[in-house]
Amino acid sequence: MKIAVVDGLGGGLGCQIIESLKKELGDAVEIIALGINAGATVNMLKAGARRGATGENAIRVTGKEVDAITGPVGIIIPDSMMGEVTAGITEAVISSPARKFLLCVNQPHVEFIGVESQPVSVLIGKLVERIKEFIKEV
Repeated sequence: MKIAVVDGLGGGLGCQIIESLKKELGDAVEIIALGINAGATVNMLKAGARRGATGENAIRVTGKEVDAITGPVGIIIPDSMMGEVTAGITEAVISSPARKFLLCVNQPHVEFIGVESQPVSVLIGKLVERIKEFIKEV
């Protein structure tokens, strides 16, 4: 199973996701870091991703090859992450045939109604459990 982790800025959230997936799933999955910028990619590779690439086209191409995509919900909201997320990136993520598992992390310009605010560590734990269920389903 191939899982792409998409993140921007410094890749901090992506790093936490990768570390948690590696801890729980080990080599049962191939984790691919897809950074919106080079810094995010480098940091996610340091966190344990097997390979990585940067930018909209990398997300578009690799998104066709993976079974799942995960990251913050901002990867499907244009202009999120301080403007790093372009409409092209959101389109690349959404149009991928991969299953998407997104963390509901609030954005300054978008408010999610009906979603309980929780610590990132709790959200990542829930994310990992859901991906484990998905692996069993496939």
